[in-house]
Amino acid sequence: MNRDQFLRALRTYCKANDLDAPRYDAAHGKGGHGRIYVGQKFTTIRSGEIGKGLHKAMLDQLGLPKDAF
Repeated sequence: MNRDQFLRALRTYCKANDLDAPRYDAAHGKGGHGRIYVGQKFTTIRSGEIGKGLHKAMLDQLGLPKDAF
């Protein structure tokens, strides 16, 4: 899964579960990194491929179940 796929899946999950729409802020990162906010929680995301461990860690930081998508 890459960053764009993650963002699409996150938007779909949030909409289906009546959560705030995720916001992506590229200003809070260097290079290919940025932040994703869901409500008051956030995580840093990079461009390119996201491995399984990083994917689970990002969901945990956002307070979402590890099997959300």
